[in-house]
Amino acid sequence: MHALPATYAATDVANDVDQALVRIRGHVRETPLEYSVALSAETEARVFLKLESAQVSGSFKARGAFSKLLSLTSAERAAGIVTASTGNHGLAVAHALAILGIEGEIFLPASASATKVEALRARGARLSLIDADPGAVEGVARTRAADSGRVYVSPYNDREVIGGQGTIAIELARAKETLDVVIVPVGGGGLIAGLAGYLRARHPGVHVVGCQPRASFVMARSVEVGHLVEVPSADSISDATVGLVEAGAITFPICQTCVDDWVLVDEEDLRGAIRFVAAHHSLLIEGAAALPVAALRRGASRYAGKTVGVILSGCHIGVPLLASILGEGPDAGT
Repeated sequence: MHALPATYAATDVANDVDQALVRIRGHVRETPLEYSVALSAETEARVFLKLESAQVSGSFKARGAFSKLLSLTSAERAAGIVTASTGNHGLAVAHALAILGIEGEIFLPASASATKVEALRARGARLSLIDADPGAVEGVARTRAADSGRVYVSPYNDREVIGGQGTIAIELARAKETLDVVIVPVGGGGLIAGLAGYLRARHPGVHVVGCQPRASFVMARSVEVGHLVEVPSADSISDATVGLVEAGAITFPICQTCVDDWVLVDEEDLRGAIRFVAAHHSLLIEGAAALPVAALRRGASRYAGKTVGVILSGCHIGVPLLASILGEGPDAGT
């Protein structure tokens, strides 16, 4: 991770995003921004879905993974890397490692989605499963990297990673639609830090909303109290956003200064959002991608008359969970 300036601000993020765009061009997709007739009718807003669920590796994480790995020196590439993930970052890193010919070791919590673990094994990834909170797993991976002389690739706490995730904001900004609001799922904050930092610096009129599951809202609570805190986490179908945030995470000050609002989402609303998107868009999304859809639907009156972008962050959802959600019946607007 390259050195931080004395104050890590929106302008620094925007510069990192610009540099990342140059690095990752040709390795990731510019994903569609699709108008949602159903969500627009329900909310009386003009709603557009940013389909990162169609990104290479199945989530936005490919942007940050390629940005970081392509920034390594030849010596760092030769030594290999270590990373930690709840699944999507690991899948993105495994994809990028294979493309770039770099060796890597991926640490995951033992509670990680079986679907994501199976997908990683299918890619031939070298895995180490640890029976601990995702935040604690990050600490184990950092220690292993330091002990072995390899670069640690954080899923969010890294300027190149944040810059890569933030390239979504460039695509939003150059779309023909001018957005009033962008609603973003949040875990460790890499995605929203890149988006919100870039938009605050280059398009300050855009209102950025972060959303987390009520079962695990570490970043929202930390912003509320003014410093990073540990909040006990319960299980959530938004498994990609669950867990502690690493101490000293550089995403935190950007979340403090550049995210305009926070929304907490209940599990039943996440399930309803997955059904809604499947029914009206014929798209499969995972729990984290359901966060902004559920937040939009619950707060519909707040967005009436506005043009809203919703980040569908990924598509990895296990078949048993999906069957359970769809089996609860057609969505009735709950």
